[in-house]
Amino acid sequence: MTRPALAPDPIASLSVSGLTKAYGTVQALAGVSFEVSPGEVLGLLGPNGAGKSTTIEIVTGLTAADSGAVSIGGLDALARPGAARRTTGVVLQTTGLQDALTPQEAIEAFAALYGTAADSARLLDRFGLAAKARTRVASLSGGERQRLALALAFVNDPRVILLDEPTAGLDPQMRRELHDQIREMKREGRAILLATHDMEEAGQLCDCIAVLDHGRIVAEGAPEALTAGAAETLRVEVRTSQLVEAAWFARRPAFQALSCDGTSLKFTTAQLNRALAELTAVLDAHDVQILGLEAGGRRLEDVILDLTRRPEQG
Repeated sequence: MTRPALAPDPIASLSVSGLTKAYGTVQALAGVSFEVSPGEVLGLLGPNGAGKSTTIEIVTGLTAADSGAVSIGGLDALARPGAARRTTGVVLQTTGLQDALTPQEAIEAFAALYGTAADSARLLDRFGLAAKARTRVASLSGGERQRLALALAFVNDPRVILLDEPTAGLDPQMRRELHDQIREMKREGRAILLATHDMEEAGQLCDCIAVLDHGRIVAEGAPEALTAGAAETLRVEVRTSQLVEAAWFARRPAFQALSCDGTSLKFTTAQLNRALAELTAVLDAHDVQILGLEAGGRRLEDVILDLTRRPEQG
């Protein structure tokens, strides 16, 4: 069921400025700033420990920031977290609900917390749970529980949606359904912050991507803009007949970001002809045959891995 778009509201957005957060000697966030406009999906990407979940926890009021500012729909979310939550919907990686509750009861309970009337039938229908309205949470599948989490996030008809790894662990069909739901939220004019590890998901859904690493945003832009900067660099994947060693290719500038894993060799290069000539020469010298080779433009995943590459990764 398609809902009408929200009435235009120029301040119905999420603005984060200079967020910092430390846990002892670990600096989880070091001055994170970004904005999400109505009808926009901003993706937060980065490795584990980059600061994605900490950012969402601060925005939702679950964790206190050391410094910085958060504005939700024009409200100071750090000073008035209760008021800000009334216009915010949140789907975390896991949603804890009593097993004995039914989806209908859960929606009504959440509505009572917000002090609003629950249109449980509409929410159950929107998120494909009408047939499970009176099924106990304990009997719901993982995908159905995630759909229930989305329904609960919409109890207060939020203008800002925060999604923390919402498709983690879902099967392909459920992932597609959730992606369709996110696109519908965007069409309705909601501002959406999506934290994900799934590069394909980010490329398909996000208007803009902010790449986090060690608590800082190291790159920001549209997915096509991030990959366009590396358009002249190609990624190459090679399968070989025997084990290969990275040391064989040391001090050869045609190979960048090279890694070896048994009989698999991966690297990037801006000099494909030279790299292939040197590759065959090196492998011939070690009597190793090429069983398969694939070369193509660098993907969003390649760009982000380069941006967030740890020192021990080379």
